[in-house]
Amino acid sequence: MTTRVFVPLTSSELARVVAEGRLAGPFRAHTVTGALEEAWPDGSTEEWEYAAQAAAGTESLARRTEDDQPRRLVLAADVPQVRPLDDEAEPTLVEVEADVPWKRIASAHVDVVDLPPAALAAYLSGEELPDSVDGVELDHDLAWFATQEIRNLL
Repeated sequence: MTTRVFVPLTSSELARVVAEGRLAGPFRAHTVTGALEEAWPDGSTEEWEYAAQAAAGTESLARRTEDDQPRRLVLAADVPQVRPLDDEAEPTLVEVEADVPWKRIASAHVDVVDLPPAALAAYLSGEELPDSVDGVELDHDLAWFATQEIRNLL
């Protein structure tokens, strides 16, 4: 049995994952946890997974440096074991202790355009992503990419 986790990355971290062919453990990720289900008892599995993916997307932006693309970047992976971190502020947060080989990576979820600085600042301050900034349409949902396409994201 495995658990689907959503791993927040920056573009430079993604380049390292692709070069190494693995996610090097230990690392933090987001997933559906008992704490999330308790906090949102009327949510569905799909809604809980979306919440975990969204939390990973927000974290990916918070981790980026000036050299990284201003995009949310999340890898979905299936791992054999996670350790909940019992973080009340972020109930989806878990630790994955072991390396995750490339074959366990299921997909990537990425913004298809760079987030303009105004949208990036607003999003990181806790506001919702606007529909558009300076004439650039922004999609609230991350685009899905198959594992074969991940190398093209670099």
